[in-house]
Amino acid sequence: MRTTKKYGKKQDLALSMWVKLARAYTTFSKKSLENIRGFNLTEPQFSVLESLGHLGSMKIGTLCTKQLVSGGNMTLVVDNLEKEGLVERIYNKVDRRTITVQLTPKGLTLFEDIFSQHAKHIEKLASILTEKEQEELSRLLKKLGTGLSGTK
Repeated sequence: MRTTKKYGKKQDLALSMWVKLARAYTTFSKKSLENIRGFNLTEPQFSVLESLGHLGSMKIGTLCTKQLVSGGNMTLVVDNLEKEGLVERIYNKVDRRTITVQLTPKGLTLFEDIFSQHAKHIEKLASILTEKEQEELSRLLKKLGTGLSGTK
């Protein structure tokens, strides 16, 4: 059912889809964040641990790109994780401007402890949809995102 009936069939349909997508994302994100806060982490901190835990060490610039955040914000997130002993910076001996971030043993242990718990939480949230529906939604969202990334 469409929520608007003012702009023409195609525009009303697109607006209705956008509202539903935004509301679903907001609700899903809030439920995910509640779980992340239970680990005494912020969402950006959790995201950095997740990226490093799954992909291994990487340059700060790559982390910024993966997390869709600015360099200044990423520096603060990494600073706070470093204070907790969860990550460490490795300076390139040839070019000291190049900084790689990696999990410490403590950070790796935390990642291994909490990520499976978070994955179970996400599975529970997604279980509102059948596995087939999850696959179809994933396919459609990828199609939408990929299609839009080429749009100006």
